[in-house]
Amino acid sequence: MASLTGTLRVSSLLLLEFRQSVRLQIRLHLNDRNTSFPEAEGRQMLNDFQIDLGAEALSGAHTLTVGHRLTDILHVATALHLGVGKFLTFNRNQKKLAEAEGLVVPI
Repeated sequence: MASLTGTLRVSSLLLLEFRQSVRLQIRLHLNDRNTSFPEAEGRQMLNDFQIDLGAEALSGAHTLTVGHRLTDILHVATALHLGVGKFLTFNRNQKKLAEAEGLVVPI
């Protein structure tokens, strides 16, 4: 298998194609339980995908200037995706990121 280098470009149409294919597989499973995957699993895939996109946006916006770890990015992206207002952490960098994204960090 050939090795790929460089930036992988993703269009909004490719993102739509992924989401659409998951939804179609859910529909196919509803018609034939022996194919594809159930709705709960498909919805979890779409939810995970959305969190991943949010994490990518946070990484692009903050990592070069502050230097966040992936775990910090994922935790804050998940909190934002869930719509929480308060964020608990004992990590200084994670606190900076959460506050920069409008979350209240009481500690």
